[in-house]
Amino acid sequence: MIDLSKSRVRSVADFLALKRSTLGIFAMVALVLLGERMAERFLPIYLMAIGGGALTIGLLNGLDNFLSAVYSFLGGYLSDRFGTKRSLLFFNFAAMFGFSIVILIPAWQAVIVGAVFFLSWSAISLPATMKLITEVLPMEKRTMGISLLAFVRRIPMALGPILGGVCIGLWGERDGVRAAFVAALLLAIVATIIQQRFIEDKASESSKKRDRLAAEKNPFKLLHYMGSDLKRLLVSDILIRYCEQIPYAFVVVWCMKTIDQPVSAIQFGFLTTIEMGTALLVYIPVAYMADKGGKKIFVLITFIFFTLFPLALLFCQSFALLVPAFILRGLKEFGEPTRKALIMDLAPEDRKAAVFGLYYMLRDIVVAIAAFGGAFLWLISPAANFITAFVFGLIGTVGYAIWGRDVSADS
Repeated sequence: MIDLSKSRVRSVADFLALKRSTLGIFAMVALVLLGERMAERFLPIYLMAIGGGALTIGLLNGLDNFLSAVYSFLGGYLSDRFGTKRSLLFFNFAAMFGFSIVILIPAWQAVIVGAVFFLSWSAISLPATMKLITEVLPMEKRTMGISLLAFVRRIPMALGPILGGVCIGLWGERDGVRAAFVAALLLAIVATIIQQRFIEDKASESSKKRDRLAAEKNPFKLLHYMGSDLKRLLVSDILIRYCEQIPYAFVVVWCMKTIDQPVSAIQFGFLTTIEMGTALLVYIPVAYMADKGGKKIFVLITFIFFTLFPLALLFCQSFALLVPAFILRGLKEFGEPTRKALIMDLAPEDRKAAVFGLYYMLRDIVVAIAAFGGAFLWLISPAANFITAFVFGLIGTVGYAIWGRDVSADS
């Protein structure tokens, strides 16, 4: 009976691509993101409460995209240069420093400065986590591993806004958000301890030396490692991210301040939970199918959901109508892990972290323009913002349907 039970556990672990190092990554991501999402999701409301306006919100969103671009490449370089374990330690310390700034200084300028350190934690840590997964898992299990990471990420992304909404309900829009940042700091400290204990550095000295030599500081020298298939995916992805980022920072403003029947902070937290819960339901089955066959169809379906969300949001004027819109928003995660796995498949074996980081740097630098532009479109009208986003999504989806290429486990 005991042997049978152990055998079942091993079977489940093998199916879900669970290893000691991946478990350490999952725990770290869950804890850091739980704290971050308690506070970050309500930053536009917090900025308005302490004297910021629409342009300040646009600045924050644009800064997030720009820093995500720069940090993605930096994260890839540091991961290649110093290894996953050491680079993640540095990333966590940077996030904790940013949280501390916002806690100690209640001014919108301090939020912008603190954001330099904490807003793009996911971007700077992503190449390292992707590299770890591709190192410890075989080709036929990479999509499952990346999807499980995405699954784990969405749990705190679902719970965080609810807890943040409770903080706002208890202490108001100013003190409630700062209290959420205190929680974020404490959770990041615990995450760092767990991460350092569980992540194993099993690379040989020769492989470490090779990675240090492979680490490239100049992104322009890495461009020739990006094949035409990866570049086509990048162009479509940029257009889709325009669709996402033009309205992104204003979704919470639309729901809590603009519509005919505005929702409360707690209700908005529940909407985010609905979004993430929807994503959780599709990750594992999609990962299983994508590992067995081609990836393009799942990425294409994802792009369609991205495109439809801003158009649907325009017609939602109450909590009841926002619920199906946020279900739709959750479905946009349908093939996101598959897209990340596709990027790693198309990147060269000896420079995966660097090329992954380069891809995100190029994408997010261009997309930062959309985040800034979204503020000016919002000042014209919310409809101008949402419809413009929809048009960009439509172009990106059609383009990928025509020119995107596929990769399967048998390729």
